[in-house]
Amino acid sequence: MSRVFLIVLDSVGIGAMPDAADWGDEGSNTVASIRKHPEFHCPNLEKMGLFGIDGMGEKVDSPRTCYARMTEASKGKDTTIGHWEIAGIYSPKPLPTYPDGFPKSVIDAFEKATGRGVLCNKPYSGTEVIKDFGEEHLKTGKLIVYTSADSVFQIAAHEDLVPVKELYRYCEIARELLKGEHGVGRIIARPFAGEYPFQRTQRRHDYSLQPPAVTVPDLLKDAGFDVISVGKIYDIFAGKGFTESHPTGNNTEGMNTTMGMAKRDFNGLCFINLVDFDMVYGHRNDVAGYARALTAFDAWLTDFLPTLKEEDLLIITADHGCDPATPSTDHSREYTPMIAYGEKLKEGVNLGTRDSFADIGATVLQWFGLPTDAVYGTSFLKEILDD
Repeated sequence: MSRVFLIVLDSVGIGAMPDAADWGDEGSNTVASIRKHPEFHCPNLEKMGLFGIDGMGEKVDSPRTCYARMTEASKGKDTTIGHWEIAGIYSPKPLPTYPDGFPKSVIDAFEKATGRGVLCNKPYSGTEVIKDFGEEHLKTGKLIVYTSADSVFQIAAHEDLVPVKELYRYCEIARELLKGEHGVGRIIARPFAGEYPFQRTQRRHDYSLQPPAVTVPDLLKDAGFDVISVGKIYDIFAGKGFTESHPTGNNTEGMNTTMGMAKRDFNGLCFINLVDFDMVYGHRNDVAGYARALTAFDAWLTDFLPTLKEEDLLIITADHGCDPATPSTDHSREYTPMIAYGEKLKEGVNLGTRDSFADIGATVLQWFGLPTDAVYGTSFLKEILDD
């Protein structure tokens, strides 16, 4: 019986990649930005080698882990492509984005299929869009459709006017429509409630593209292992490859659910996404909130680490950056951290800078004794196992 806990700290990047300028992200460094804040206090991550990773600029004395700087090989800086790469898929093309809104043909087809008109249709902040269009939405019944710098088609609707299940049905319609040339990474339901200026609720739901190739979850499930999703992981992979799913509304729920999983006996992978870093703090340029959130995760590790068993492996990583200290509110093209912890591992192994996030997925497969030739990436398991 062996368990792997793979925790993705959504958007916790550690410095601009060499091609960051091509994406408008030169100089971004999410962790460096939040570390400057007085409420940043992460002693566990420090002891685990976070600041000894390439590019972080510090020597770490006797770290308890193996660690690396991960390079995104795929052409992207979004949630979908980042997670897919962690799970063994290389994406040579970025998913489509719509800085000027969706073309008329897409909106016309969506309106015809849903029987409702559309408001907005441009890149927008999720909190501002309901403030600016919420009242018109309530008066007209039209859906608020908007996007961002990411490959997303987002639909916002007031829960009193459009029941959540109906909003989800509209998202399913959009998912069927947006394929091929307009195959955005995610269709996102964004329900909101209350009176002006309104508030988003926690009943968000993502509808992702089917992964275009086999993934680590697929291979583990096919081999008879448990593959457990915590947070939005299940949605990112369109449910493919998982044996069970535990949706969460925020980091606290995600950490509590993960703690519950650590107290369970299962044989396989628990794949976790903690979304607040990105959704609540990074996209809103909230440096203080981001610092507090990572501090809270670090404090949670104090109780979580002792629950791990001799046969367990913990990997902490991220899927992209979202530097809250830059003028941009979008994701940033950054390296990500990889910290591996477990009783069977060596301590203090700096794996340097890896060529792909997919090295993580290959390592997970090898941990369970499975071949890695079906996925992108190179396992680093032999370099970290304590023989």
